[in-house]
Amino acid sequence: MTDAANPLLTPSALPYALPDYAAIRPEHYLPAFHAAFDQHLAEIRRITMVRSMPTFENTMVPLEHAGAALDRVAHAFYTVSSADATDDIQAIDEELAPLMAAHEDAIRLDAQLYWRVKTLHEQLGELELDGESRYLVQRHFREMTHAGAALDDDAKSQLTALNQQLSTLTTTFEKNLLADTNDLAVLFDSAEELDGLAEGELSAAARAASERGHDGFLISLPLFTGHPYLASLSNRESRRRIMEASRSRGARGNAHDNRAVLTEIAALRAERAALLGYPSHAAYVTADETAGTPEAVSDLLHRLAPAVASNARAEQEALQAIIDETENVPFALEAHDWAYYTEKVRTATYDIDTAALRPWFEAERVLQDGVFHAATQLYGVTFTERADLVAYHPGARVFEVHNAGGSALGLYVLDLYTRDSKRGGAWMNPIVSQSALRGTAPVVVNNLNVSRPGDGQPTLLTLDEVTTLFHEFGHALHGLFATVNYPHFAGTNVFRDFVEFPSQVNEMWILWPEVLDNYARHHETGEALDAAIVERLRATETFNQGHDTSEYLAAAWLDQAWHRVGTDAQIDDVAAFETAALAEIGLDNPSVPTRYSSTYFAHVFSGGYSAGYYSYIWSEVLDADTVEWFRDNGGLTRENGDRFRARLLGVGGSKDPLEAYRDFRGRDAEIAPLLKRRGLDG
Repeated sequence: MTDAANPLLTPSALPYALPDYAAIRPEHYLPAFHAAFDQHLAEIRRITMVRSMPTFENTMVPLEHAGAALDRVAHAFYTVSSADATDDIQAIDEELAPLMAAHEDAIRLDAQLYWRVKTLHEQLGELELDGESRYLVQRHFREMTHAGAALDDDAKSQLTALNQQLSTLTTTFEKNLLADTNDLAVLFDSAEELDGLAEGELSAAARAASERGHDGFLISLPLFTGHPYLASLSNRESRRRIMEASRSRGARGNAHDNRAVLTEIAALRAERAALLGYPSHAAYVTADETAGTPEAVSDLLHRLAPAVASNARAEQEALQAIIDETENVPFALEAHDWAYYTEKVRTATYDIDTAALRPWFEAERVLQDGVFHAATQLYGVTFTERADLVAYHPGARVFEVHNAGGSALGLYVLDLYTRDSKRGGAWMNPIVSQSALRGTAPVVVNNLNVSRPGDGQPTLLTLDEVTTLFHEFGHALHGLFATVNYPHFAGTNVFRDFVEFPSQVNEMWILWPEVLDNYARHHETGEALDAAIVERLRATETFNQGHDTSEYLAAAWLDQAWHRVGTDAQIDDVAAFETAALAEIGLDNPSVPTRYSSTYFAHVFSGGYSAGYYSYIWSEVLDADTVEWFRDNGGLTRENGDRFRARLLGVGGSKDPLEAYRDFRGRDAEIAPLLKRRGLDG
């Protein structure tokens, strides 16, 4: 295929180098990848064939230039494979997975390249480099060593084979999960079975059924164990059906069963860790994170778990009391009942019905007058929709972002709605990464999975969906604001257990008075959310935290359990392994299931969080401490935003993250604000 026939083989001429998705077809991707692989290898050979001794200019600079074509193709493809995985795209993804793994190993394990980087690392004290350049040498050396570049040739061959197997298996896990999640969407015959849902929710369910060729109402499943509708559905059997479908994903003995896939993933990761000199995959992963060791992670999780489990049991007793008092035929609380009766307790205690708040959270207003407004107030940035720019799917919208002085910053893409071809959950990823060296500006995308209402109906978000949008936009700001020379440090290319910090911080603005009053307006009347309700919402911030923290910690510990096993482990029963792991940390309450069970734990078996799901609570220590700083220093001001942007978001991965945090905060983070937020300071 000629360059002219394949739009991926030449840089895009569109603004900000946005891929020309209108011209890209599935058949373009694999030829473009093969061409980019060859080009990248040739670029590396030109570095390693230099006969003179390594210098920063003849090794690190061309290394950072190398792979630009591959980055362009890969960002374009993986954006689509996660958000619009048609059968054609999934087939390409499966074929590509081992090829990409082999190519990455060919670069990371290259002995001559490693020698040049290592030589520079040994001479760092003698080199006159700026801070970012110095850190670049340190990180490349550390990452190549960590990846196995110091191994002998036989060990490297074993490692490459393991990496290719793992890439294929993780792709299979994601494909199975998407298929089984679609298969298990729950079809209801009548609106009566869905009593409690709002008109817009029923409209979305009817639309989903119609799109699948069914009569009735179809409830699709989110990535996590529960479902937002469980808080509203009065029909207990309907709640049970939804929860049962969710928890059975990937474990039904059908073609999409993930049990054998995930146990093989865990075993191969343990084998790879041993080859690299580590006792477990968790030890391997945390060695190059801020945590340092799995023991540090275990200490934090075990420190929190007893109080969290105790709080959950107290909440459970309160819910059981409601059932005993209000139901004609009382029954024992089960997992699918928790959210429904929690809302009853919330209403009785705080006079808050969160489902009834949805008319105040119309999606476009939340986006424009909430998410964008907060960013403008803090950082001076503005957002203008570019209807002339076509994204990868008709449902994805493109916005141009400008700095306060009017200078161009980048593009922000929002893909809000769920569809069968989109994987579950919510995420941010770069489509183009910023780099002064390469002359590129950032293009980032946020994906959510909000149900699309029927024609003519407004999109009314739940409070959880509002939180998700603010959270993912925090990642987007990180990707937009990071201003670095070297692409290695672009955007969110930071330690995994630090990456959630900026996104969690951005959640603080949801209930911030100036922000909330600007976006939380009734979609029909324009009426502001009542101030008394807002105060009660703030009063509920620690409400149900026993349950919410328990389900999260259970998942974080389950991830650790799978990845702390050694090569001698033989795991044949996934359910039994889960049960034992959760009992070990005291979070085996059947009424509070783990947020993700193993067979649909995409974060760790098909995403980048293996042995790293603890990152959310680890980052939240920094987040809670930062929220306290903003409150103490005047809140939503340009001065505060500019400081946070310059000292944290703006450095991307070009600085040790904890050093950057100290630069921003003036000290290390303290855990007390987190304990208070989670109701664990009593």
